[in-house]
Amino acid sequence: MLTPFTVFTPGNIRFGRGLARSAAPWLAQRTAKVLLVHGASAQRAGFLLTELRAHHLEAMTLSVAHEPTLEDIEQGVRLARENGIGAVVSLGGGAVIDAGKAIAALVPASGPVMEYLEVVGNGRVLEGHPLPFIAIPTTAGTGAEVTKNAVINVPQPRRKVSLRDDRMLPELAIVDPALTDNAPRAVTLGSGLDAITQLIEPWLCTRANPFTDALCRAAIPRGIKALRTLMEKECPDSRDEMAWVSLCGGLALANAGLGVIHGLAGPLGGLSHASHGALCGSLLPYGLALNESQVSNRAIRERFDEVRQWLADGLDVEPETAWDSLREWSRGAGLGNLRELGVPHEALEPAALAASSSSSMKANPVQLDSEQLLEMLEAAWE
Repeated sequence: MLTPFTVFTPGNIRFGRGLARSAAPWLAQRTAKVLLVHGASAQRAGFLLTELRAHHLEAMTLSVAHEPTLEDIEQGVRLARENGIGAVVSLGGGAVIDAGKAIAALVPASGPVMEYLEVVGNGRVLEGHPLPFIAIPTTAGTGAEVTKNAVINVPQPRRKVSLRDDRMLPELAIVDPALTDNAPRAVTLGSGLDAITQLIEPWLCTRANPFTDALCRAAIPRGIKALRTLMEKECPDSRDEMAWVSLCGGLALANAGLGVIHGLAGPLGGLSHASHGALCGSLLPYGLALNESQVSNRAIRERFDEVRQWLADGLDVEPETAWDSLREWSRGAGLGNLRELGVPHEALEPAALAASSSSSMKANPVQLDSEQLLEMLEAAWE
C-alpha cells in the first residue's frame, strides 16, 4: 500500500534557456509596480530591469549581497509599502530568493517581522496572502524557487531561522539554466553539493514518498555526474542538468524532509560566515556515515546502499568506498573542511545542541543525540 502524501509546488514552473525574460509579461498582467530583488551585482539584473520597463512596469530594485538578515527584510518591506509595490521578483541565488519571498509575504502583514519567525519569534501565522512573487534562480543548488519558507539570519542570537507558510510558494518559478553559465567554480561546487544533499536527505528521510522518491532516484545519479563534469570544464549540457537537479532537490525537500546535514548546516551558518552550500558539501560524507552506522531497518539500509551505488557510479569508485571517495573528491575539487571554511571550533558544541532539536532533524532516518552530532562535527572540522 502506498503512503498517503500531499504535493506542494509553485503555481507554475517554467524550465528552459532564455525563459527568464518571460517574467515581465507575466508581471505586467498583474500590477504596475514591481520590486526587483537581486544580488550584489546590479549589472547582472540589468536585462530583466530593461525587460520590465519595456512592458511599462515601474520597477524598484533592492540589492541583497549576502544571506538576508532581519534588517534586510524590514528594509524591503518598508520600501515595498512606501512605494505601493504590487509584486516582487527575485533574480539571484537562494539568499536573494529567500529575501524576496519573505518581503512578498510580509508586506501585507500587520505585525513586526520578528513575530512571524520560527524559534526566535512566535511563529505567528500570516494574516493575508503574500504579494505575487516570481523566483528566478541564478545558481543551481538551493531549490528555493519551489519551497514555502525563507531562511533569515538573525544576528542576535546568531541564528538562522525560517519564515514559513504554504502560501509563500512562488506563483511562478522560472529555472533558466543559461543564468548559471560560467558561474565561479567555488559557487558551482558548493551549490551543486547542496543540490545533491537536498536529494539524498529526502531519499533517506522518514517522510519519503512515491513523488519525492521518483525525483530523487532520477536526479541523484545525474547530479553527481554533471557536477564532476563542471569541475573539469564548462559545459552547457551539464549546467542544464544541474539546474534540473537543483529543481528536483527543492521539490523533494519541500515535500518530504531533510536530516542531519541540514540540521547542522543551519546553526553552523548562523555561528560563522561560511556559505550554506559549502557547509552542506563538507558535512555530507560525515552525515551519511553517521546515519548509516545507526540504521537497523532493512528497507532504510537498502536506500543507503542505493546512494552508495549512485555516488560510486558518478565518481568511478567502488560502492564500499563511496563516503570516503566523496570526501576526497570534494576536497580535491577545492572544498575545505569546517575549519577551512571559517567555522570557529567554539561553534561546534552550540551547533550540535541546536541541531538536536531543529526542524530539519525531525525527518532524519535515525535518532541522534547532541554527543553524536558533536563527534561528527569534530571529525568534519579537523
